[in-house]
Amino acid sequence: MTDFTARRTMMVDTQVRPSDVTKFPVIEAMLSVPREAFVPDDKREAAYIGENVDLGGGRVVLEARTLAKMLDALDIQGDELVLDIGSGLGYSAAVIARMAEAVVAVEEDETWAEEAQTQLAEQGADNVIVQQTALTEGAAQHGPYDVICVEGAVENLPEALTDQLKEGGRMGVLFAEGALGVVRVGYKIDGRMNWRFAFNAGAPVLPGFERHTAFAL
Repeated sequence: MTDFTARRTMMVDTQVRPSDVTKFPVIEAMLSVPREAFVPDDKREAAYIGENVDLGGGRVVLEARTLAKMLDALDIQGDELVLDIGSGLGYSAAVIARMAEAVVAVEEDETWAEEAQTQLAEQGADNVIVQQTALTEGAAQHGPYDVICVEGAVENLPEALTDQLKEGGRMGVLFAEGALGVVRVGYKIDGRMNWRFAFNAGAPVLPGFERHTAFAL
């Protein structure tokens, strides 16, 4: 039988801590949430490898290093409301739920959204709402949000999402630029987004977040 607890500790010790992730709530959450419970059954053995885990359909669970570094940079507090875009089977939402007051997880795949709801309930993450809707729409009715996380790469960031961020709030986004993506943290100041470089990482572009190409005849 696979010892997932030992693998989880090893993931944190070899992938998370060496990546300058220092905030205790992030490390504690990564040590506590069973990543293997939030990946497809045939991917459980690969849950803790140091790369993105394929969910199918061009979607992934972000590698532990990417998620941990993004959460470290966002510095989520215990009284904050977080919007998690593209939560897949719910892993990121389960991790964030241990740091935030409440999480709204948006997933457009109906089956994944239902499975996420079930798994999150099983893990006792009762401060998460899973909403099944287009990722690009977010969940305005529950907002505005202190923090927004996007669980995949973005070429074009819809204004519908930045509009759901509170004034003074912050947003972690992996922008697909060239061969290597760039994670930036955006701060909403006077209604405008101000972006700061955080680190480099890679992931597939989320559906709906592709660059709009102009067609020429």
